[in-house]
Amino acid sequence: MRFTFWEDFLALVFPDTCCVCRRSLFDFEDHLCKICISRLPVTSYHLVPRENELKTKLLGLSDVNSVMAYLRFSKRGMSQKILHQLKYRNKPGLGRAIGVLYGGLLLQNGFSGTWDIIVPVPLHRTKLKRRGYNQSEMFAEGLSKTMLIPVGRLLYRNTHTQTQTKKTRLQRWENVSEVFCLETVAMDCKGKRILLVDDVMTTGATLAACANVLKRAQPSKVDLAVIAAGK
Repeated sequence: MRFTFWEDFLALVFPDTCCVCRRSLFDFEDHLCKICISRLPVTSYHLVPRENELKTKLLGLSDVNSVMAYLRFSKRGMSQKILHQLKYRNKPGLGRAIGVLYGGLLLQNGFSGTWDIIVPVPLHRTKLKRRGYNQSEMFAEGLSKTMLIPVGRLLYRNTHTQTQTKKTRLQRWENVSEVFCLETVAMDCKGKRILLVDDVMTTGATLAACANVLKRAQPSKVDLAVIAAGK
C-alpha cells in the first residue's frame, strides 16, 4: 500500500498525524485520532475466545486454550493500513497504541487476572536489525501497559525463514514448524498462564509453532491474541 505524495508531504511537515487518515493529532491522541479509533473494525472474538473460526484454523497444528484478534483484516481496509504503517513505516509506537486499546477492551470484558505473562512472537535477528524493532513486541508492550502483565521474551527464532506470503497452509507450516526455540528463562514458566501475541494471523502456522515450543516449558495454558486476522 502506498500513500499519495500529498499525504507523505503532510506527514513530513506535520509528523504528529493520524496513521490512518493523516489528520493532525491532538496532544491527548496517540498515533490514531479518535475518529479513526471509533471506526476500527473491532472483532468479537474476545466474547467467544474458545469457540471461533480462528481457533478452528489451528486444529491439527496446536492445542491452545483460546484465540482472539483485535481487528478484522481486510485488503485495502483500515487494518491493513495500520499493519503496513507498523511494519514498514517505522511506527513502533503505533503497535504500543494498538496494544493499549486492545488491553482496555479486554479488561472491560472480564480478562483481568487472566494471564501471568505476555510473550511476543520473535523476529529473526537479521530482520530485527533491518526493521529496528519487533512489531509484535510493541503490541505486547501496549497490552502490558494497560493490563499490568509483564512481557517475557521467552522465544527466539533460530532460522531466517522465507516470507509466508502466497504460501499454502501446509507450506506455511513446513516453513516455520522447526524455527523457534525456548530461551533458558522460559523454564521458569511452569504452571504459568501465557498470552502469546503476534501482529497478524493468516493460517495460524507461526502462532501454532510458537505455542508448541512454549508448551515445552509446561505452562498451565497458552492463549493467542493478534492485532488483526481475516476469515
